[in-house]
Amino acid sequence: MNPDLERNLGEQPLARLMADLSLKSGDLVEASAGSLTYKMVVRACKGRRLTPNVQGKILRALNAATGKEFALADLFTY
Repeated sequence: MNPDLERNLGEQPLARLMADLSLKSGDLVEASAGSLTYKMVVRACKGRRLTPNVQGKILRALNAATGKEFALADLFTY
């Protein structure tokens, strides 16, 4: 593990997007077909570095909740 890797990256575009769409963390958790948790969504919005697997879960849940097609680049800056 790289000790120089920044883990906290600041608020992500996901947080603004959820606010614009009037979505709450619970909306993504409910729309998720997998095992997405509130903690994962909160960490994603705050900018905590996530694994590609968790990023994919959040992307799929957001797409399911909104009926739109977003890309990872729309949600995260890293």
